[in-house]
Amino acid sequence: MNLYLNFAAYLGLGLLLLTAGVALFVLATPKIKEFELIGKKNVTAALSLGGKMLGLAIVLGAAAEYSVSLLDMAIWGSIGIFTQIIVFFLAELVTVRYSLQTAIEEDNRSVGVILFSLSFSVGWIVAKSLSY
Repeated sequence: MNLYLNFAAYLGLGLLLLTAGVALFVLATPKIKEFELIGKKNVTAALSLGGKMLGLAIVLGAAAEYSVSLLDMAIWGSIGIFTQIIVFFLAELVTVRYSLQTAIEEDNRSVGVILFSLSFSVGWIVAKSLSY
């Protein structure tokens, strides 16, 4: 495939998967209205959503780097997206002392930093696990 077409195809797929991943996060957590809260200057919501996006971008970058085809990238990118979503739900289970939803709505920034760090960390681990 032409070098430029190859670049455009991987970039396009990466952006499509990133958009799909964010959309799946929003659909999977309907009680947390992150975009609405961000519009109200809620920093915790921005940290939470930004961490998810960054974690997904790291995974998708590794999927593009290590893949042997667009289909391979799509498969591993999808695995990374679902892994990130599962970890968010596990974090909710582990934090039984308080609700992440309530903490985000109340703009508890320490929770936002932890969620950002968790998404970044999981994204990094998943990305490094994708190497062949």
